[in-house]
Amino acid sequence: MKKITTLLLVSIMALTQACNNSSDKDSVDKANDINDKKDTTSMSDSKKDTVANAMSVNDDVATFAVKAANGGMMEVALGKIAAQKAGNKKIKDFGEMMVKDHSKANDELKQLAADKNITLPAAISDDNQKHIDDLNKESGKDFDKDYIDMMVKDHKDDIDLFEDAAKNSKDSAFKSFAVKTLPTLYKHLGAAKAIQKSMP
Repeated sequence: MKKITTLLLVSIMALTQACNNSSDKDSVDKANDINDKKDTTSMSDSKKDTVANAMSVNDDVATFAVKAANGGMMEVALGKIAAQKAGNKKIKDFGEMMVKDHSKANDELKQLAADKNITLPAAISDDNQKHIDDLNKESGKDFDKDYIDMMVKDHKDDIDLFEDAAKNSKDSAFKSFAVKTLPTLYKHLGAAKAIQKSMP
């Protein structure tokens, strides 16, 4: 009886630890893991039939969607903070533009991902959340400078991601989404650079 109780206790502890480890996982990693399980493109037809939600999910397309969603959510969150905290009127206006434009793109991306059986992250990644938290602790000119510097860098990264998808995506709907979104990203980068240049 004592052995059974000890064995049961060890099993419960191991199960609890496993659950805790999975809940510690970053939301982007969780979405990527789910999409990996749905990537049926290299499976045989007989195996595809046994996979739940077996609509083919291409790994490259899913990776782009997850990165774009994570970046878009961060842009909206930071835009809301900038619209409230920025001391510079141009930066406040820029933040409002980020919220409006990236919310629209995020909604389009959510619909597209749902149509293609791609899971998007439920929350901003831990890394991006840390950037948001760090920036949110700042105020005044420090906030304005660091926010606009981050927007220049982030939009350069976004443009690289979307240009690659526009040229190379194997999914025509995601390719069209990337092509359609790029002019907005170029506009954002141009506006961020102009503000950055005008700052002392």
